[in-house]
Amino acid sequence: MARRPLPRILSSGSAQIARSREIARTAADSATDVLQPLITVSRGLRKLAATARAKWAATPKERRGPTLLLVAACVLVVALVPYGPLLALVTLMGAAAWKGRERPVVRTGPDDAEIARLKGLYEALVPYFSVPDDPSPLFTHGGEWSGAFGEFAFDEDGRPTRLRIAYPPYFTDGEPAARARVEQLLHAKSGRGREYHFDWDQEGNRLVMSVLPALPTTIAAQRFVTVPGETVLGFTDGDAVQRTVPVVAADGTEDAPAVVWRTGPRSAEPHLLAVGQPGSGTTSLLRSIALQALPHGDVLIVEGGGTGEYACLTGREGVLAVECGLSGALASLEWAAHETERRLIAANRARQAGHPAPEDTRRPLWILLDRPGVLGHLAAADGRPDPQELLQVPLRHGRAAQVTVVVAEQFDSTDTLSETVRSHTRARIVLGPASAEQVESVLGTAPHTTPTPQVPPGRGYARLGTGPVLRLQVPATPDPYDDATSEAHRQAVLALLPERRTAAEAVAVGTAGAEVTGAVSEDFDSEGFDTAALKKVPVEAVPASAPDPAPAAALAPAPPRHEPDVAPVARYEGEPAPRHTPVPAEG
Repeated sequence: MARRPLPRILSSGSAQIARSREIARTAADSATDVLQPLITVSRGLRKLAATARAKWAATPKERRGPTLLLVAACVLVVALVPYGPLLALVTLMGAAAWKGRERPVVRTGPDDAEIARLKGLYEALVPYFSVPDDPSPLFTHGGEWSGAFGEFAFDEDGRPTRLRIAYPPYFTDGEPAARARVEQLLHAKSGRGREYHFDWDQEGNRLVMSVLPALPTTIAAQRFVTVPGETVLGFTDGDAVQRTVPVVAADGTEDAPAVVWRTGPRSAEPHLLAVGQPGSGTTSLLRSIALQALPHGDVLIVEGGGTGEYACLTGREGVLAVECGLSGALASLEWAAHETERRLIAANRARQAGHPAPEDTRRPLWILLDRPGVLGHLAAADGRPDPQELLQVPLRHGRAAQVTVVVAEQFDSTDTLSETVRSHTRARIVLGPASAEQVESVLGTAPHTTPTPQVPPGRGYARLGTGPVLRLQVPATPDPYDDATSEAHRQAVLALLPERRTAAEAVAVGTAGAEVTGAVSEDFDSEGFDTAALKKVPVEAVPASAPDPAPAAALAPAPPRHEPDVAPVARYEGEPAPRHTPVPAEG
């Protein structure tokens, strides 16, 4: 049987009823606002009457007569005084209004929901903070939680944001595994998705758990106020470091606590290793370091991923090379190893002669290697040496030669890192979502906070040498050539890029290198050398796409140019190679 439609009067009446209810609700709210003073005075009169009734009930019977006589005398005096009744009425209304005002309720303790959560935390901690032989245990099933929790705070959702716990002295708080079990339990019971900080007071047997606020992500790449040899890796909590730098954020100018990495001959952590998940911000970190290093030094970039993330730095002043292929990477890293040796020898000779180190040995050289595991895999397939083997000299002797190495790798390729890289990179950074075990494997110790499963790019942890583990937020330094980059971040990065080198400057650099070659090769004995027996060997020209060499003012050997900018010059078979530059790798 088909359903019969509702009568029209009922279907149209429901909308009219809803509209009438809305009108009535609006009228009631308006009336409440208008009559609010009268409501307040009425409430106050009721409270005054209740107070007077309570006072009268508490007055003994033998004193009620004199009290009534005193009240009647006061009323008579007020009635005889000019304007007395009016003043009495105004005073009564004022007292009633003051008595009837709505006072905010002052909480003196947790509510029922918060008490239930505290009891749950207390019961969950009993197996960790109690032993059967304790005659007066602080934690026991069904015990009183107020003796163990001395301080607590909750957010608007009823989740604890701060909790101070007293635990018995026999708890093994000196063992990381025991502390980790308690921290994991508190993290699970207090609410996931937040980052907790655990402060263990082993002398006082106290544990303070607090929720950390999220680090700001509004700080973009900019010129930081630092001295040469200092690099701002990112920003951290205000109570974690003593150094602050003025920055321009999206909401104005402020002094932000910065994680400053010091390099140079007196640095205890001259080299850095950054590890993260794909898209965690390791490439952005290397790009930020390069932009900060260019005003005071030269930068050599080797990208193993081959995605062109450093294309904005190609051909810029101070950028020696940006290599993406295996051949160019091997040639550039071989040049860097020989350049490190040359700097050490030149500085040693200058010291022996009583002179300061040459100027070209004091200009910092930065080697940024991104994803070396990919290059190592290609080298193994091609039968060539691993590029990480060429980093042994810069890593071991780079501090004295003003050479700094920065390596970035992903978690799934950390097993490809050589022992030299692991042992000489004492500054460590972990970016992106990672477990406590992964963070400890890179930093050497577990952080005092609980890593969250979802973090923005550039968020992670940093540790310089044997220092504490710090939370870190890398300044936003995206690829300006990426279409997904915002316009504000694109302009911020482009403003920090040096000027591009012109073709004339490139030719001048090549001429200066030729002059240095001739000056070094003056002692070559050409007498008796049979030039007629020489024959020309053709050299195959390749397109000019290699990066520009180092500036001529440094008078240092430029990186080997496996793809020359100009037409190559024929070299005679049997002619010795220049002795001041290494022979580039083939390919």
